[in-house]
Amino acid sequence: MTTGTTQRRASIIHGYGATPEDHWFGWLAGRLDANGIRTTVPALPNPLDPDPGQWADAVRDAVGIPDENTTVVAHSLGCLTVLRHLRSLRAPWNLGTLVLVAGFVDPLPVLPELDTYIGDGCDVRGQADRIGRLTVIRSDADPYVPTGHTDRLARLLGVRAGVVPGAGHFLASDGVTSLRHALDAVMP
Repeated sequence: MTTGTTQRRASIIHGYGATPEDHWFGWLAGRLDANGIRTTVPALPNPLDPDPGQWADAVRDAVGIPDENTTVVAHSLGCLTVLRHLRSLRAPWNLGTLVLVAGFVDPLPVLPELDTYIGDGCDVRGQADRIGRLTVIRSDADPYVPTGHTDRLARLLGVRAGVVPGAGHFLASDGVTSLRHALDAVMP
């Protein structure tokens, strides 16, 4: 007998130079799991020398074709990778919740080594129409992603970025080992 309910699932996608064990990813995964949302934090290959094709494959494997029971939380370069994955989907899709933390689609002045990966960014037109709940979060003083980059991404997606004062780039070295704002975006 089927109940007609589908298990909620979440993927947390890390960024450049990170691993699934870093920053606030494990904390958030634990909170989501405790709330009945099966959560994975996939390890993207070669995080210090990311290859767009390899990262695209890893995100495709983790996220697949999302539905209304799917949540994706991404950080930094992981945001661009997720947005590109969504853009690449040919089958109809709808994503229940998307949370972008320190996201961007433009080259980063302080990280020119990522220019090739970032390239022309990602056309995000129309994506927000397929996302049930969309949240963009930034700090007021991010040393890697200019606040204007995240604000521009939010505008392109038709939302306003929420600001977490003093969070830097949302790294453990910035003192961010939990991220209540992301949890609240998933579990309002």
